[in-house]
Amino acid sequence: MPPRSTPTERQRRLGAELRKMRATAGMTTEFAAGLLGVPRTNVPNMESGRSGISPERVRTLAANYGCANQGLVDALADMAGERVKGWWEAYRSQLPATFLDIAELEWHARRLRIAVTVHLPGLVQTEEHARAVFEQVIPRLPEHDIDVRVAHRMERQQVLDRVDPPLLELTLHEAALRMQFGGPRVARLQLERILTASERRDVAVRVVPFKAGGFPGAGQSVVYAEGRVADLDTVELDATHGPEFIDSATQLHKYRAHFRALEAVALPPEASRDLIRTLADDL
Repeated sequence: MPPRSTPTERQRRLGAELRKMRATAGMTTEFAAGLLGVPRTNVPNMESGRSGISPERVRTLAANYGCANQGLVDALADMAGERVKGWWEAYRSQLPATFLDIAELEWHARRLRIAVTVHLPGLVQTEEHARAVFEQVIPRLPEHDIDVRVAHRMERQQVLDRVDPPLLELTLHEAALRMQFGGPRVARLQLERILTASERRDVAVRVVPFKAGGFPGAGQSVVYAEGRVADLDTVELDATHGPEFIDSATQLHKYRAHFRALEAVALPPEASRDLIRTLADDL
């Protein structure tokens, strides 16, 4: 089978973890190829996510690299064994690949911690709000492209209705709640949607009020996705040119501190709901 031309972010992550494991052990690509009985050039393809690898080969490499983190090995082996395509694959020829990577990241997360200051999280957006956001893209998108992006965003929300959904913790700045994408009626319905979501057992909503003053990461939209083990956590940052995915240990440590600081200045859930209700009633 020829190498993949565009591996997904999850496939790249699997390969990157295998490369990191090999580098930590001080082993060469020749050593890895010899273990698997493949040409040396196959190893870089595996470690970049361009070629697949079986769960058995993941375990063979981990054992010979001396990896003692069995939880990580099990998680990587399960990633290697994934064969069922996710619902997002239906959009592969219609949307940028990073849109699909976000959906895949959310689907496999154990907990999602999201902090926003202007835009509201896609997982709790109404269809009208999402459409109003995509209508602001520059250059303006054709109507069909807007329809596809809205449909994809709405389908992303099915992750919250799974039998075992990820825990969702939203830290929203008051500024984001006051934005009126689509006008007052759409904004009011959007706030009511957030209130409904906040009543779920697996969703927590906290608001950072204007009076809280400054806080770390002001202006950033951040998603911290917890993997099956902490080594597989991922941070996703929104940017005008598209999302960026970060997984270095140093950066993960920084963003965990970022969320702790944000939550320290945010209102508790009940007070947050009260503020959101007040904002909705004023529209």
